[in-house]
Amino acid sequence: MSTIRTPVQRVLSTFRTEHAIHGTVLVSAVIAVGWNDDTDLEVLLFVLGSVGVFWLAHVYSGILAREGDREPRLRAVVVAARRSMSHTTGLIASMVLPLTFLLLAVVGVLDEYVAYYAALWVGVAVLAVLGYAASARRGSPWYLRLLSAVITSSLGLLIIWLSSLVR
Repeated sequence: MSTIRTPVQRVLSTFRTEHAIHGTVLVSAVIAVGWNDDTDLEVLLFVLGSVGVFWLAHVYSGILAREGDREPRLRAVVVAARRSMSHTTGLIASMVLPLTFLLLAVVGVLDEYVAYYAALWVGVAVLAVLGYAASARRGSPWYLRLLSAVITSSLGLLIIWLSSLVR
């Protein structure tokens, strides 16, 4: 029996993976590093390139880790590639919201600093929602859900800040 999931449930399940959480932090860190010295378009392209390279690395490592040794070689690689791409969808999804704001700056709809701050804070908001949702899944009361959201987003902010120091 299959369960019908709402669009919100589908989005949450995509973002509830380690790849999406890693991607959210990665995208925010890349934006934090580039926003002072680069143009909107350069930051957007750098985010696309960085996430693309990390996604390919995850897919490649997934292929090597999942490849079956009992199947014909090509079929085993194709099956492993599909599974790995499906498993790492969250990494690609994590850049959609921040890149939307950066794209709005590139086309002149938003001021570049408004776009940068929105792109950074949307990542923090995503982490807060994920912390809240994880706590809700455990059946925690509302105040622990809020605490989980604050802790999750704070840890994300810390990682983003540390990443920006490394540049």
